[in-house]
Amino acid sequence: MPGIYLGAILFSLTGMMLIDWKYSLALRVAPWRTALAVVAGTVFFLAWDLVGIMTGVFVKGESPLFVGIVLAPHLPLEEVFFLLFLSYLTVVMFAVFGRAASRRSGAAAVERRPE
Repeated sequence: MPGIYLGAILFSLTGMMLIDWKYSLALRVAPWRTALAVVAGTVFFLAWDLVGIMTGVFVKGESPLFVGIVLAPHLPLEEVFFLLFLSYLTVVMFAVFGRAASRRSGAAAVERRPE
């Protein structure tokens, strides 16, 4: 069934966006900074992929799960959406760990406060 892989990526991306929105992790807190980080990460990894393709390190395998749209030799459409998801996941996880670290340091400061 063509499109299952792209559908899975888009489903995961939607889930990540809902989690981000519900807990105000990245997009609601700093929309421009989040968008810039996601776009920059996607462009960086896309350039990385293109270098890998040109040097022969990366090749596209055949699968009936792909949509069939190829943006460049060995670069299927799904790769762009995967890189977008990967970059967004990184930004959201950075926010999650940053929030957890600030809560821990805040709790530690409360415990150390002299009475």
